Amino acid sequence: MDLIVPLKHPRDGKSRLRGALAEERHPDLVLALAYDTLAAVASAAHVRRVLVVAADPAAVSELAALGAEIVPEPEVPGLNEALRHGEALLRAGSPGGVIGALQADLPALRPGDLATALGEAAGRRAFVADRQGTGTTLLLSAPGAPLDPRFGVGSAGLHTRSGATPLAGGLVSLRSDVDTPEDLGHACSLGVGEHTAAVLGTACVPLG
Repeated sequence: MDLIVPLKHPRDGKSRLRGALAEERHPDLVLALAYDTLAAVASAAHVRRVLVVAADPAAVSELAALGAEIVPEPEVPGLNEALRHGEALLRAGSPGGVIGALQADLPALRPGDLATALGEAAGRRAFVADRQGTGTTLLLSAPGAPLDPRFGVGSAGLHTRSGATPLAGGLVSLRSDVDTPEDLGHACSLGVGEHTAAVLGTACVPLG
């Protein structure tokens, strides 16, 4: 499987998380979330390539240390446009493979959950909904078939209506994306990666 991970400039990403830390630390937190997400991906079975489609490749260049390839986003703005751009680049090298789109805000991600999702998809176009059941954290294509991303508000419903299969497994860490301070607290309760933990310090308080 090849994965696309879209990423805004760290200063612009995760607007609903602003205030979780001092404003000047916000970019550090956004980048740490992405770093821990990709660190888990790097340890997962069956992942061949990881392509980060970045608004500013220089701002996220440290992610290359995890084996990620970093390319600029296309001129046409938008998350789905970035994913289609990444898909085209990956298809050039793997026309018959599975391509996935993964969110960059999964700091508690366990490699086993990602491998389990791929196994459960079993060659179908499929997706993993977030823990609220409305968003999408992972979308997988069928082998050689279009990814057809429908990310945005209510993406879980949009992906279902477009024919993608919702994966039913627990996949707790893969469902735990971070958009709000409450989401961040939930991720802390699962155990976040070392970069997120270092940025948050004692602010990473598990939920009671």
